Amino acid sequence: MSHSTDFPIRRMGRDDKHYFFGYYDKSNWNRAGTRLLGNQVPWRDAYLTPDLAANVGYFDLEGDSGFKPIGRTTAWNWQMGCQLQWVGMGGQSQAIYNIRTDDADARYPYFASEIVDIDTGGRRQLPIPIYVAAPDGEYALSIDYRRLYVTHETIGYSCDRYKPVLDNCPPDDGIYRVELATGEYRLLVSYADLANFHPRNSMRKAIHWVSHIEVNPSSDRILFLHRWTERVEDETCFLHRLITMNPDGSGLRLLECSDHPLPQLEDDFDPGAVGTFDYEKSEWQISHPLWRNDTEIIVWGPHDGGIHYHLYEDRDSGKVTAVGRGVLTENGHMTYSPVNPRWLLSDTYPDSTTHERVLFLFDMETGNRHELGSFYADPKLSKENRCDLHPRWRADGRAVCIDSMHELDRDMYIIDVSSVV
Repeated sequence: MSHSTDFPIRRMGRDDKHYFFGYYDKSNWNRAGTRLLGNQVPWRDAYLTPDLAANVGYFDLEGDSGFKPIGRTTAWNWQMGCQLQWVGMGGQSQAIYNIRTDDADARYPYFASEIVDIDTGGRRQLPIPIYVAAPDGEYALSIDYRRLYVTHETIGYSCDRYKPVLDNCPPDDGIYRVELATGEYRLLVSYADLANFHPRNSMRKAIHWVSHIEVNPSSDRILFLHRWTERVEDETCFLHRLITMNPDGSGLRLLECSDHPLPQLEDDFDPGAVGTFDYEKSEWQISHPLWRNDTEIIVWGPHDGGIHYHLYEDRDSGKVTAVGRGVLTENGHMTYSPVNPRWLLSDTYPDSTTHERVLFLFDMETGNRHELGSFYADPKLSKENRCDLHPRWRADGRAVCIDSMHELDRDMYIIDVSSVV
């Protein structure tokens, strides 16, 4: 296995363990750049069951650069980890992540979340798992990871080696808001609400779910993907909508819908013939949305007959602008620099022949793409245990962190991009 980069690159860990953080949407650096959150496991690519535990912790970049465990969890997956993230925008001594419990009567049985103060060692539990914590540190948003295990196993949590039977669009489940100070939670929008919001015929017999929930920098607006399908085993049958709302569940706004005919629903269609990355490369996919600022959202998806990186304005005007037309031609995990929105960081999925993933920066002012490196991805890995680069910015915008397996082990890497930005 190999990689190619002309930029300074530093591998974390360098021991007999494997390290990863997970998704692209949360920076694992604290604002001071002295601590780097991550997960530590003894396996490179294990099939996940409820008894497999990961150590949760951080690399001490100010000290010996060693990994410092702060907890342990069995509520995780290879794509998103345990939703480990910093709490608030201040000193960021607290981190939050998902755990399993023995509470069968919890809103989502046996799942919860835990906040740990790294400086004091103090910890407390919240009675519900979280998806994302608002930047202001006041609240977090929650969904049912058992539902994700049924609908989109890659980002769900395994359920005792079986998939539970769930209602298609229940009125008592959806996106919950939990107050981080008290643990109190309430339903903001239900699946029944979403099925009745600009309804489509394709929704009537489908199971519904939500993913990619993100809060804007001011914590006063929320985006999410509403998805539905009649065939959960085939991701090319997923249908998608990009929606925003207020933190109290009001002000729903539909920004994009990719509902389209599905020949895959015919009885003679073979889901096994679908390639590992066919879903991410689908011409109908709406994926990887993230706030550029308080009112703009970058996303990969179709609009007005073409699929591109698109910039949406979260306003009634519905303005949509294609980004990097002819240059950014395939899906990726994209984020803007936290200090200069001129720079868009992203990656590609593996090339079907070389199995290489490309990491790059896109200059919004000049339209130029600067390649940061190419990293080999083992084609034998499955959909569930693959290792995407998922690039994440440091707060000063001068370095990025990726997960990669190009050196066989699953590891985290820091890449210095200061010479470009």
